[in-house]
Amino acid sequence: MVRHLREFAGLPVTVFDQNIEEDEICGPSYAQELDLVARRFRGEADEIADEIELFAHRLRSHAHKITEDGLPHEPPVAWRVATDHETPFGEVFERFLFQVDTCRLTALVIGFWGALHDESRPDPVDLLVKAADRFPELRALFLGDIESEEQELSWISHSDISPLFEAFPKLERVEVRGSGGLRLRPIQSTALKVLRFESGGLPAEVVRAVAASDLPDLEHLDLWLGIEAYGGDAAVADLGPILSGERLPSLRHLGLEDGEIQDEIAAAIAWAPVVAGLESLSLAMGLLTDEGAEALLSGQPLTHLKRLDLHHHWLGDEMVERVRAALAGVDVALDPADDYRDGPYVEVSE
Repeated sequence: MVRHLREFAGLPVTVFDQNIEEDEICGPSYAQELDLVARRFRGEADEIADEIELFAHRLRSHAHKITEDGLPHEPPVAWRVATDHETPFGEVFERFLFQVDTCRLTALVIGFWGALHDESRPDPVDLLVKAADRFPELRALFLGDIESEEQELSWISHSDISPLFEAFPKLERVEVRGSGGLRLRPIQSTALKVLRFESGGLPAEVVRAVAASDLPDLEHLDLWLGIEAYGGDAAVADLGPILSGERLPSLRHLGLEDGEIQDEIAAAIAWAPVVAGLESLSLAMGLLTDEGAEALLSGQPLTHLKRLDLHHHWLGDEMVERVRAALAGVDVALDPADDYRDGPYVEVSE
C-alpha cells in the first residue's frame, strides 16, 4: 500500500496550507514578484532594476518571522502541493506560486489534483511547464503523491510527462506514481540521476521510451511493471537496451519490480551485461518463483552486489535456502509474499 511521502530528496515534506491568508506572507511573495519585475527591467533600465532588487532583498530579510505561521523558509523543505478535494488544483497551485518563494525551491511534491471522473481537472504537467521560470533551482520532482484513500493507484490519470524534462533541465530526480494515460518520449539529460515509476501496470510505450533515452549519469532506475489488467503490457524484449547497459553507464541500482513476468525477467537478468556494474538489484514485489530463482543462480555471479531485493517472492523453502547459501555475502531480502489470497499476486496492482 502506498502512503504519502514524509521525506523526499533528503528533505522533509511540508504540506502547503492553502488556507493561510495571503497577508500573513506578503513579504516573501511580494519579494518574488519584485524579482520577476527586476528581471524584466534588467538591460533596459539597470538603475531601476537595482532599486527593485534592493527592496526585494529588504522584504526577504524579514521573511523568517513567518516561520511560526506554517511556511518555513529555513531549513529547506520539499513542498507538497495538492487539492483538498474542494478547491480546484489549479487555484491551489496558483496560490502556492504567489505565497511561496519558489525561486529557492529544490524539491517539489505534487499530490492529488482531481478525480478521474472530473473532466475539468487540470494537467499538473501543463501547470508546471507554464510556471517553469518560477522554479529555477528545481532538482527533484515527485508527481502523484496520492494515497489509496484519495485515489487508487490505477486511477491516477497522467499525460505526456516528456515536457517536464525539457522545461526543467536541472532535474536530478523524477518519481511518478500511477500510470493511467501516462506517456513518455525518449528523453536526454545529463543531470538526471534517479528515475522511478510506481505503477500497477506500466505501459510498454513508457518502458521502451526509458530504454531509448540518453541518460549517461543515471544511477538509480526503478520500474514497477505491474500487471496486464492495469496496462502493464511490457515484455522482456522492451527492456533490452536497459539490460545491455550500453545507454546507462552510471547505473548502480536497477529495480524491475511488481511484475507478472518476474521469472522471464530473472532469466534475462542472469546474463545481462548491466548487472556487472550494479551495486543493488531488485526483482521484488512480483511473481518470482523457483523457476526465476534457479535462472538467477545458474547465471553470472551476483556476489559483487551489496543488496539483492527479492521480497514478496513465491519461492519454496528449499530454494530460499539455496539463494541464501549462494549469496552469503550479499544483503538479500527474502521476505515472502503474504499468502492470504487464492493464488500468487503482485504486491501493488489496483
